[in-house]
Amino acid sequence: MKNRLFILLTFFTLPLWGGKGWGSLYASPVECVGTATQMVYGTDTVFVFKDEIHLRSTAGPVDWYNADGTIAFSGMDEVFPDEGCYKAGGSSFCVQLYQDLSDLDFSVEPACENTILHVRGLDSRARTCALSYNALAWDGENWVDSAVTMSIGLTANIILPPLYGATPVKLCYDPEIRAALGLDSVCVKQVLEENYVQAVKMELTSLATARGTEGEKSNERNRPTSQTLIASSDYSGPLEVAFYSNPTPGAKYYRWNIYKSTERIVTRTDKDIRYTFSEPGSYRVVCAVNNDYCSTDSAEMTVAISESYLAAPNVFTPNGDGKNDEFRVAYRSIREFHCWIYNRWGKLVYEWTDPARGWDGTIGGRPAAEGAYFYVIRALGTDAAKNARFTTKASYNRKKLNADAAVTGVYQLSGDINLIRGK
Repeated sequence: MKNRLFILLTFFTLPLWGGKGWGSLYASPVECVGTATQMVYGTDTVFVFKDEIHLRSTAGPVDWYNADGTIAFSGMDEVFPDEGCYKAGGSSFCVQLYQDLSDLDFSVEPACENTILHVRGLDSRARTCALSYNALAWDGENWVDSAVTMSIGLTANIILPPLYGATPVKLCYDPEIRAALGLDSVCVKQVLEENYVQAVKMELTSLATARGTEGEKSNERNRPTSQTLIASSDYSGPLEVAFYSNPTPGAKYYRWNIYKSTERIVTRTDKDIRYTFSEPGSYRVVCAVNNDYCSTDSAEMTVAISESYLAAPNVFTPNGDGKNDEFRVAYRSIREFHCWIYNRWGKLVYEWTDPARGWDGTIGGRPAAEGAYFYVIRALGTDAAKNARFTTKASYNRKKLNADAAVTGVYQLSGDINLIRGK
């Protein structure tokens, strides 16, 4: 027994597959006998039959008209028309017998800006297809396959976005029609090999070399405490940073440029680079990747290094409570440092050269007496002139040794520091 699909015909203004339309349509007295389905292209509606085109008038015998208005069948309630557009009982419709595309095939043409599928074996009928392939997507750490499936019109040239990696490309034609008609799916597949990939893309990332550990108390301001992606925020220098281009497989050549203001200070051609930012200022790090076929894909980031800073407290409390237990300077972007501590009689009791360290209030491993001590600090910031120097000789001197504030990055500090143990 044949399946029946009862269809309410709808309005269309443009003919599909070459027929004519007749303006407004009405409730159809026509039923489609057998296995059929309805396809809509824009405002056009077409009814596709699996085995034969078989129509019946539910209003009894009627006249059936061709698209040009001539009579195709007179006074009949059942007809087996050819493909085309018809009118019966005041309504218009187009019908078609479904046919396979037995010679369908395609080739993949990779390019820089897009990927072109050249489809062969098409006929003049409007078709649809389900297209699937793997696109590369950046997950924050790696390029991973991301499945893409789309439903599009089947034409001689199908334009896709650029493909950055090897992938199978599968085309299944008329999936909805074939499913509705109870037909098996028909797909063709081509594989884009990695050596044919031309498009190239990159994701620029960076990691700073940590100083200290996360959560550690420190007297250095704006320091990186973990290997973290660098942002444009000011960091204390010198700052060593590793930069990674993270290219897609098609990349072949790399070009790095580092600019300070508008001046280019570094050019390299490695895949990844490492650079130490010493002087304060704003830097632009630009990376470009390309290959023998495609123009450059580039990315950039900003690294900002703070001006130097140095300040000393006037009191510390080495009582073991974890608060202010050491005499430490507050600093930022210091490249050379030396501090001497003297007692009230001018005897040197402690010295050190690492600004991240300090004096714990002991002399020879034993707690120092409470009271006033005298410090002398001489340091150079990363923003000091390259030929700037300070003498490493120091002696107990009550005279202030502070340098001229107009001399950038040169610090000569001295003053009293009060040791109070308390409770």
